[in-house]
Amino acid sequence: MKEYTVIYERGKRNWSAYVPDLPGCIATGKTRPQVERMIREAIEFHIEGLIGRGDPVPTPSVEAGVVSVSVE
Repeated sequence: MKEYTVIYERGKRNWSAYVPDLPGCIATGKTRPQVERMIREAIEFHIEGLIGRGDPVPTPSVEAGVVSVSVE
C-alpha cells in the first residue's frame, strides 16, 4: 500500500483535490467528504491505467505541512 499526498482546495461552490505525485489525477465534489471519496477512486483508476499501459507507478515523494504565523 502506498500513501500519496492529496491537496484539497475549497472553491466558492465546491471542493477540488489533486495528487502532486500523479500528474493529471484530480477530482471535484460539492463537499470535502465527497471529494475525499472521489480522489481515492481517481487515484485507484489512475494507477490501474499506469499498470495497464506498463508504465511505472510513481513512488510517493511529496510531503505537505502546515505552518502557523502571526498576522496582525
